[in-house]
Amino acid sequence: MEHAPVLTKAELQRLRSLREKKNREAACLFVVEGEKVVAELLAAGFPFVELYATEAWPGIAGGGTPSSRSPQNGVRAPRPHPEVIRLTEADMARASHFPTPSSVLAVGRIERTPLAPGELDRGLTLALDGVQDPGNVGTLLRIADWFAFDRVVLSPDCADLFSQKVINASMGSFARVRTFTADLAAALAGLAGSAPAMPILGCELAGDDVHTLPAMRDAVVVIGSEGRGVSASVRHRVTRGVTIPRHGAAESLNAAVAAGIICDQLRRGR
Repeated sequence: MEHAPVLTKAELQRLRSLREKKNREAACLFVVEGEKVVAELLAAGFPFVELYATEAWPGIAGGGTPSSRSPQNGVRAPRPHPEVIRLTEADMARASHFPTPSSVLAVGRIERTPLAPGELDRGLTLALDGVQDPGNVGTLLRIADWFAFDRVVLSPDCADLFSQKVINASMGSFARVRTFTADLAAALAGLAGSAPAMPILGCELAGDDVHTLPAMRDAVVVIGSEGRGVSASVRHRVTRGVTIPRHGAAESLNAAVAAGIICDQLRRGR
């Protein structure tokens, strides 16, 4: 890394401001901070637009071309990372979003792909209906990545996909899983006339035993919010409710745990 001038007050303020969703949306930029998560996203080929680091960062010293492999697409073309801007520890502490600053901070561009007509007609979709805990949203991205689901669709009231907590919890899956934000009820309504009929599975306490489900190549798995479950408008589109049999006294399962069990069942026998 070549030495760079100390960041201006305006530049530091811009980096700090990206901790707030409204500022991220206005700038179409988000921040990722931390050695582990930045390394994971660089390895996955995520195209950061800015990269800041102190002398303590053990990562790429500049000019490298991290490449990636994804379950769906095989080996991607290498992507050059942006020039690394060296920060003093004092400047990193001012720019950091954490009480204890990391040695590296990266800025990415917010890009959202519209959900095209027919996108849900084939393959496996994990649909998140109002999941508001960022840790759960990130873990659900990891689950979709682990089971090679084709996509994840988030309702607009889910936790912000571009928040640091979601990206950290995804453990790099953020860069590998195809994601969309859309009105779920409207998107699922578009499947009503598909042939053969697309199974839309809703996770709910009164549903069928998940272990009776066959392996499926095409299905939508709907995971509701932690508090209210699947919303009424989306429940109207569900073709089959499924549940995980309870053998103890716990009132409910974590949304991500439930999703993992259902996704595993759909993959059995394939």
